[in-house]
Amino acid sequence: MKNRTLTLGGLAAGILSALPAIAGNDNNNTNNTSKVEHVLVISVDGMHQSDLAWYAQNFPKSTLAALMAQGIDYSNASTPFPSDSFPGMVGQFTGGNPATTGIYYDDTWNHAVFPVGTTNCSGPVPGGETAYTEVDDINLNALDAGQGIVPAPGSDPWADILQLKGNAKQLMSPSHLPIDPTTCAPIFPNQYLHVNTVFEVAHQHRLVTAWSDKHPAYQILSGPSGKGVDDYFCPEINSSANAAEPTAQGQPDWTTDNLLTQQYDGYKVEAVINWINGHHHNGTGNPGTPAIFGMNFQTVSTGQKLPTSRTEGDLSGTAKGGYLADGATPGVVLTNALTFVDQSLGQMVAALGSRGLLSSTAIIISAKHGQSPMNLAALNRIDDGKIIAALNAGWNKAHQNGNPKATPLVALGTDDDGMLLWLNDRSSTATEYAKEFLTNYSDSSASVDGKKVTSAGLWQIYTGVAAAQLIDIDQSDPRVPDVIGLSQYGVVYTGGTAKIAEHGGDHLEDRNVPILVTWAGATPGLNVTTPVETTQIAPTILELLGLNPNELQAVKIEGTQPLF
Repeated sequence: MKNRTLTLGGLAAGILSALPAIAGNDNNNTNNTSKVEHVLVISVDGMHQSDLAWYAQNFPKSTLAALMAQGIDYSNASTPFPSDSFPGMVGQFTGGNPATTGIYYDDTWNHAVFPVGTTNCSGPVPGGETAYTEVDDINLNALDAGQGIVPAPGSDPWADILQLKGNAKQLMSPSHLPIDPTTCAPIFPNQYLHVNTVFEVAHQHRLVTAWSDKHPAYQILSGPSGKGVDDYFCPEINSSANAAEPTAQGQPDWTTDNLLTQQYDGYKVEAVINWINGHHHNGTGNPGTPAIFGMNFQTVSTGQKLPTSRTEGDLSGTAKGGYLADGATPGVVLTNALTFVDQSLGQMVAALGSRGLLSSTAIIISAKHGQSPMNLAALNRIDDGKIIAALNAGWNKAHQNGNPKATPLVALGTDDDGMLLWLNDRSSTATEYAKEFLTNYSDSSASVDGKKVTSAGLWQIYTGVAAAQLIDIDQSDPRVPDVIGLSQYGVVYTGGTAKIAEHGGDHLEDRNVPILVTWAGATPGLNVTTPVETTQIAPTILELLGLNPNELQAVKIEGTQPLF
């Protein structure tokens, strides 16, 4: 990872002087319709709008403060629900919510597929887990996802990780994917998506595209055609970070220490800078700076989740993660994580400036999701495994005569700071039973923190038709959860103490993320408080490039409007 030697003050001054002055704008006009040639999209997992505002105020010479001063801050923006990374990122690049895209979470159940490993697709379709996560990799324990890059000698064994293949599909094993009942072939992530992406639209106009993310499964962004993204860089974040055992199972991964996450994100920053310089992600070739490109940062997310960690200036591993007691001010680990992102953005801006691209590039900063709770005093970690086991046992006793070989009621549970359950029995009898059981569940032994548990940690429970309606889809959809539980504030579903925050739910802290847009046509320093959605980023990207937002299928279906 390259050294960052530029000062925050110098970067901020450089940004403000390098971006063109905007003449003739007023506070009622957020766009002078000037077209750009490049859109750099930055997703900062976990970042709240309040984090952006706090950082810019407390570090006025930072890159983020400079970008806010020059751009438009949409301070009342929301991610899709469920607030997971997969639907969040897909929404930003399609313009659609889960009901339209078909993407409800990264790990879901589909009643209309055959399970992983199926080779004979005759007979009734049993349904199966559709996990588009690290489990799809050739080797989920390897940073290169199983490509076979040999660890390098020296201080950084992963110095050659930029040699990772630019075709993310080649880093996934077909044997790890769900099976299409019609073709009996594996379903790759891009084939699972219902609608096209901004990358596909750009590609159809013969524009270069690139993206960097945390799993090869983000190959989904290439869209149904599979041709949307020209160059991927997707090192596996949930792989071994142990230099002595770089591909070994059971080793700490890159999310277990915030400095490791920064190291991991730093590789992706290098890829972005190579793109800015007109190269492939590994620094070779000259395809030109992409029209749409960018990356996802994980550093802020781990700074929020980890109870303690190593951090800049404190290598003890005992520095506190998350927020201070006021539930709003980032603690030392999170502050340093935000600074890492800020300095990385400064590198990107400096690279754009050195290439003379600032005036022709729009920068969009947002997040796939926020994180909850910010107030650590409210934290109540609940073992969802105990709840699901009890639910299955209760259903078995009441409706299956206690048969130990009977099919469990719950096919899959995906629970972070909300609860999504897919049931093997989708009847109203089963969904109503699940609702009543969860409403009455009060076993406080399920709380890792020794706190009271009421209604399984939920304040609202939707089942069956009501669950489908909440996501604005018909219950006949084979992908929709049969139970959607909105958690009480502070509840995180986990069986241990390794994290103090999560996402996926419907709290303000899960969904109120930044949208900051800076380009030559922006009204400098404008704060837009009108409610907007991160799905509006997709048509905005196309409009900035002078392309038609209606070329996006989800935009036409939902009527998604550009931000300006």
